[in-house]
Amino acid sequence: MQSHFWTQSTWLRFYYLGRAVFSIAWVAAAVLFSGQAGPAAFLLVIYPAWDGVANLADARVNGGLIANPSQALNVAVSAITTVVVIVAIGHSSYAVLAVFGVWAILAGVLQLVTGAKRWRDYGAQWAMILSGAQSALAGGYMISRSIGTVAPTILDVAPYAGFGAFYFLLSAIWLVARAHRSARA
Repeated sequence: MQSHFWTQSTWLRFYYLGRAVFSIAWVAAAVLFSGQAGPAAFLLVIYPAWDGVANLADARVNGGLIANPSQALNVAVSAITTVVVIVAIGHSSYAVLAVFGVWAILAGVLQLVTGAKRWRDYGAQWAMILSGAQSALAGGYMISRSIGTVAPTILDVAPYAGFGAFYFLLSAIWLVARAHRSARA
């Protein structure tokens, strides 16, 4: 069900901007707290949790979970990942990075599907499609690092979040520019 306050196009601009701001703040906090186990663990837990909440909110504004099955699945995958990250934190940093790798692959494919579905209605989805594909590739990289000999840290996840911020910001800017061009036409 569409919100009375937000049009879907306006929502996407603010949604993408909000996702970018969160990711930028997350990366900054990851760098700041990388040597502190407690804060780093908290950041590792909230990242997939935030993704699930953000996908839920976006799906609700854009017709609901039934109308957006890729986002519904992304909400479920992110919720499960959040719980598995909590468990993995108690096991090892290798396990945490492996969980993030699997999640990045699944979430990336689902984001790619969502972007492809929205392409004709909203434009600027090429960045979301590219981001989804890159997320899946980054997931494979994280999995390969999780079986390496160097102990992973939160800084192994930070570039993934940084690229996500870039793509969300790019999408927001693109949609703002598109709306501005449409208003002037």
